[in-house]
Amino acid sequence: MPSTLPAHQRLLAIETSTDALSVALGTGEPGAPLWQRNGPGGAQASGTLLPMVRSVLAEAGWSLDTLAAVVFGRGPGSFTGLRTACSVAQGLAYGVQGLGRAGGLPVLPVDTLLALAEEARQARVDAGEPLPGVIVALLDARMGEVYVAPYACGSAGPEGLTPLAPPRLCKPADLHGYLRDLAPGERLLAGNVFEMGALTDLVGQRHTALPTAAALLRLAPGLLAAGHAVAAHDALPLYVRDKVAQTTAERETIRLAAEAGT
Repeated sequence: MPSTLPAHQRLLAIETSTDALSVALGTGEPGAPLWQRNGPGGAQASGTLLPMVRSVLAEAGWSLDTLAAVVFGRGPGSFTGLRTACSVAQGLAYGVQGLGRAGGLPVLPVDTLLALAEEARQARVDAGEPLPGVIVALLDARMGEVYVAPYACGSAGPEGLTPLAPPRLCKPADLHGYLRDLAPGERLLAGNVFEMGALTDLVGQRHTALPTAAALLRLAPGLLAAGHAVAAHDALPLYVRDKVAQTTAERETIRLAAEAGT
C-alpha cells in the first residue's frame, strides 16, 4: 500500500562502499516505515543499484520528485563502489529538475565508518545490551590495511555518535597505539576485519558489521538538520587512500617479509 508520509521527510539512502549493496527508503525516524533492498555489491553494484531504487520507490508508492534528499555512503571504502554511489546519487538528484524541482534534490554524503558505527550501535540497542563508551569502526581497506574511525557513544540515538578523529588508513599493527590514547576505556570494535591476524591482541569487544543504507537513513535527519546536505554537483566520495592497488614490486616485498617472519 502506498505510504502517505509527508514529502518533506522522505529520504532515499544508498550504500555501496563494500561487497554488500543496500538501498533504504523512509524518514529515518524511530518506528517509521522502512523499505529496503540488499544484494551483492562490488562490480555488480552498477547494474543492480538503479533497479533496487526503482523497486523500493514502487513499493512505497513514492515518486523520485517527492523526496526531500538522496543520502549516500561517501567512503572510505571500495573505489568502484564509492564512485557508483556518488554518481547514482547525483544522477537521481539531477533527474527531478524537469519535474518542478529546480536545481535538483539535495544530496547528503555520509561517512561510511559513521554508518558502520551506527549499525553496531543499533544492534546493541535491539539486543537490549548496554552501549559502550566508544565504538571503533573498522573496515577492510585491502592491501593489508584498515580504515578506522572512533566514535564516542553518548546516547541511545544515532545523534549520540560523536567523531573522536576523522577516518584514516592504518596498518593493523599500528591500531593498538593509535587507539590507546584516542579511545581509552570500554570500547566496541565493529567491522569486517577480525580475521586479520595482527588484530588478535586489540582490546575491546567485537561485533561483525558493515555500513548499511538503513543506518544512513537513521543518521540522515540529524545530519540534515545540522546543514550537511549539499547540491548534487558538490557531492564527492571520500577516498582516504589515493592508491588503488600495490605495484608488483610492493607485493613481492610484502611476500618476502611474510616468508621471513614464518
